[in-house]
Amino acid sequence: MALAGVARGLSGFGSGMIVAPVAGALYGPKAALVIVSILDALPMIPLTLPALRHAVWREVIPISIGSFLFLPLGLFILRHGDPTVLRWVISAAILACVAVLWSGYRYRGPRSPAVSVAAGAVSGTLSGIAQIPGPPVIAYWMASGLPALIVRANLLTFFMIGEFVTLGNLWATDMLMPEPVTIGLVTMPLYFVFLLAGWRMFAVTGDRGYRLVTFWLIIAAALLALPLWDGVSARLPAAFA
Repeated sequence: MALAGVARGLSGFGSGMIVAPVAGALYGPKAALVIVSILDALPMIPLTLPALRHAVWREVIPISIGSFLFLPLGLFILRHGDPTVLRWVISAAILACVAVLWSGYRYRGPRSPAVSVAAGAVSGTLSGIAQIPGPPVIAYWMASGLPALIVRANLLTFFMIGEFVTLGNLWATDMLMPEPVTIGLVTMPLYFVFLLAGWRMFAVTGDRGYRLVTFWLIIAAALLALPLWDGVSARLPAAFA
């Protein structure tokens, strides 16, 4: 939670990509979605409001529409999909996003509303599966060459809107289970403290520096959450018996 808070406050994204794989390995994908949604909703409001004036709404709105329309599809996949397969998909999506960003790729194609809606559709599906709407829109906006201030404002605005839409969908589909809701509420104060720390670090950390730190945190979370480690962890007690 501490690492997720710093990453979110510093870069404007990363909390779901860090918490969801680890929470999914501990509690399952459904509980992980609830934990991340509860954890990230309220603490981000006071930090996101100042960024709204920098957001490019002509891009945030169509991406948000695409995301909201396809969120129910992601929730359907989550409810009926195999947890192990979903964990592989989640980790693969995170690593693919990091690979695109790390390569320095710049998207020079059309940035029409239709393209933005398509990016939002992929984002909404991933949000429904694991509360990680970030990879598609992060890659889309960061590959655009927009200034870091604008990209960060777009991400913060999009994520704040999305958090409350996701919570509404979780409530409507009876997925707000008591245990993950409690975990999210109990860990929220610690998360908020480190969120503020990351927010302050943004003012003194260079563009390359803050992205570099966040990328490595995300990579570590995705790799550690891969189902391939399940067999290793199960054999450790026997190895030391």
